[in-house]
Amino acid sequence: MSKKASLSQVSDFDIRLLRLFKTVAECGGFSAAESVLGISRSAISLHMGDLEKRLGIRLCQRGRAGFALTDEGREVLHASQSLLAAIEGFRSQVNQLHQQLRGELNIGIVNSLVTQSRMRITQSLRALSEQGPGVRINIGMMTPSDIELKVLDGQLHVGVVPLVSPLAGLDYIPLYDEHSLLYCSQGHPLFWRADADISDADIAAAPAVQPSFRLPPEAQQCQQLLGGSATASDREGIAFLILTGRYIGYLPDHFAASWVAQGKLRAIRPADRHYQVPLVVATRRGRRPNLVLEKFLHELAVSSD
Repeated sequence: MSKKASLSQVSDFDIRLLRLFKTVAECGGFSAAESVLGISRSAISLHMGDLEKRLGIRLCQRGRAGFALTDEGREVLHASQSLLAAIEGFRSQVNQLHQQLRGELNIGIVNSLVTQSRMRITQSLRALSEQGPGVRINIGMMTPSDIELKVLDGQLHVGVVPLVSPLAGLDYIPLYDEHSLLYCSQGHPLFWRADADISDADIAAAPAVQPSFRLPPEAQQCQQLLGGSATASDREGIAFLILTGRYIGYLPDHFAASWVAQGKLRAIRPADRHYQVPLVVATRRGRRPNLVLEKFLHELAVSSD
């Protein structure tokens, strides 16, 4: 058999032939390999002939004297075993990547959500951490506008924001509604007055802190009934000013709950001075596949309130 100078490349067909050759060699002949391979002796012989032509090497002696590998055949068998083991190792590693979460999750969250009793975000982050110990979670607390812009430009994978006016380029997944009430603190003139004794004029005349961030229409209408004397860029800033005893303002009820329990805050006319803000999870539309993000979103979807 004339030998080829070299093997230019190894094709999928070559690998299939090498697998067949390895089985034949391990079985000790064509006859013994028939049942393992599920093909006839004649088909095995044809495939072995194809491999020998492809390699330009006589791999085995077969005939009345029985089956035996040539010196070159033993070398090719050894190389085949190394190649097929490497392919199997590669396959296992790739499959492991699909099963083990790795990488980063960059998430932006508006402040004060940690006191929300419906802890779907916390539960989802815990599940992600448990299932992907190789995942690095990076949380940034920022304003809703900053979060949406950073999700749009790819700096954040996901954001948790109040839904005000959807931005083109973002997808929004409903999370839950956040309930806000009008509060004053101990030391404010309205603190000890009964709700029935607090008029609309009293509320409008009281100095109030208003948010400088965007709000849905329902919340804006409630804010417009207040006398704006101060502004704050987030809910924590609003709380600081209310706790001075000089201002009234709206806060999420879960955020204010600890101060209410301590007797430091009270809600003013909660029956009619309140509003709901839908909280949503924002992701970039048309984003590239990201296993870590998809796992987080899946956990968020299945988490119970």
